Amino acid sequence: MVGYPGMMQESIRKIEETRLFRLQQEIPRLNPAEKNRLLEKYHPDFRPGGMCEVRVGSNKGQRMQAELVNLLESYSCVEPDQINLAKVDHNVDVLVVGGGGGGTTAALIAHEQGAEVLLATKLRFGDSNTIMAEGGIAAATQSNDSLYLHFLDTMGGGRFQNKRDLVKTLVHDAPLIVEWLKDLGAMFDTYPNGNLVVSFAGGHCRRRVHSCKDLSGMEFMRVLRDELWNRRIDVLEFSPAVEILLDEKGNCAGAVLLNLETNLPIVVKAKAVILATGGIGRLHPNKFPTTNHYGATADGLVIAYRAGAGLLHMDAIQYHPTGAAWPPQMLGQLITEALRGNGAQLVNCKGERFINELETRDVTSSANIREVRDRKNGIRTPTGMEGVWLDTPLIDIRGGKGKLDRMFAGIVHRFFEYGIDPHQEPILVFPTQHYQNGGIEIDPDGKTDIPGLFAAGEVSGGVQGRNRLGGNSLVDIFVFGRRAGQTAALWAKEVQALSKITLEHVYQYNKELALMGVEKDKKSPLVLPDYSRPDNEARSYS
Repeated sequence: MVGYPGMMQESIRKIEETRLFRLQQEIPRLNPAEKNRLLEKYHPDFRPGGMCEVRVGSNKGQRMQAELVNLLESYSCVEPDQINLAKVDHNVDVLVVGGGGGGTTAALIAHEQGAEVLLATKLRFGDSNTIMAEGGIAAATQSNDSLYLHFLDTMGGGRFQNKRDLVKTLVHDAPLIVEWLKDLGAMFDTYPNGNLVVSFAGGHCRRRVHSCKDLSGMEFMRVLRDELWNRRIDVLEFSPAVEILLDEKGNCAGAVLLNLETNLPIVVKAKAVILATGGIGRLHPNKFPTTNHYGATADGLVIAYRAGAGLLHMDAIQYHPTGAAWPPQMLGQLITEALRGNGAQLVNCKGERFINELETRDVTSSANIREVRDRKNGIRTPTGMEGVWLDTPLIDIRGGKGKLDRMFAGIVHRFFEYGIDPHQEPILVFPTQHYQNGGIEIDPDGKTDIPGLFAAGEVSGGVQGRNRLGGNSLVDIFVFGRRAGQTAALWAKEVQALSKITLEHVYQYNKELALMGVEKDKKSPLVLPDYSRPDNEARSYS
């Protein structure tokens, strides 16, 4: 049992003393100028040294996250001349790379269209950010909501840098996705009369986040995995993609996978490839902890970029306002935004609210950092970590006893394990790296600028702009997973025959790196994070 040590108890008493006052308090939203000032001074994206220019490839000269640039400016982790492309291990219509929600959805839909499908995943099938998603899925399903309002909220949340055609597609398909998941058997939260429970998330003007307690992503993956196994779609586990294959015409023609058990390459020839490899979190941008699963090492970005695909908004990383800051065993773990959407408040060491809890995530994260770093109102832990309080007992006070257990059983259980009772005590939180706002640029059907290469979910860029709203990630992976699966299957039907497959683009990329003087021992993709080196340790900067 850990609990809260004595040095933190005095602040908890102040939380309890101010609770009645705070229940009556209104905190106004910031105006656009105030938001911009807050972001520019405190958001990690604006930190000196956090970004640098990439010197090679499609986005040469553009600023991107420094940890990603380091991988883009690295040689292939396979030797092209040692890959026997004449020996094809699998020959399919559609290769899906990634076993989370986006990849599984794409595989199901491509299979429905009659394509022969192979799904390859780095770890176990289902190991992904999807199963770690807690809050729910955003869709305009209620009578007081509309696609128009969801569109405006998403554009505003992304600082109006989103691709409008992608946002239009996202909000249009979102209600259909909710119905599709219900039909597959997902157990959404409902009222006794059967109506769907919907909650607020930061930046949304309506309640539109549909949940399955605080285990939404896990529930969605449960039904998706069952559906895929029932259809007997082939799956290769522990087989990450390490290079894209092209044919002599420049079309995508498959991928080279790596068998993690034998360390031998697997050559997959495919008429279409769908990348659904997730995000960048395990690179620990700006050395923040992360909510991401172990395999989130930007593999899809690296191999697509090396093949010639363009990236978008890779200078924009999302830091979730509420990652666990205590106990240390849970550092960086996601504390869902739905808690704030259901009445939990952000409070400093003095028991004072300092931001409207339903501001967008970039703004709220910046306010949390300001409160700790400049205002010196953070709560310090025995490890030296600082954070702010999330006053979770307010959920039962506002919504009636039992609401916290009913909607957030997973979080309650996790903290109980460490001697903390969220019914009676607040949770200590601080921003944690959560999402990759940008990615491989796609169109509404998931097409990249490489013929035959598609992308869906967090690995893709454009729909979220420079900041994602809560609930828009799960809907993103399903909307564009479905569309990519359908379009890739149709593309594969039209491809008569691929010309000779090649890794010539890898030779040329490596040659350019050599001319730049890049050291030969720099290799990518990373595949798995290396926590054996002290400089790779995640730590949270306040």
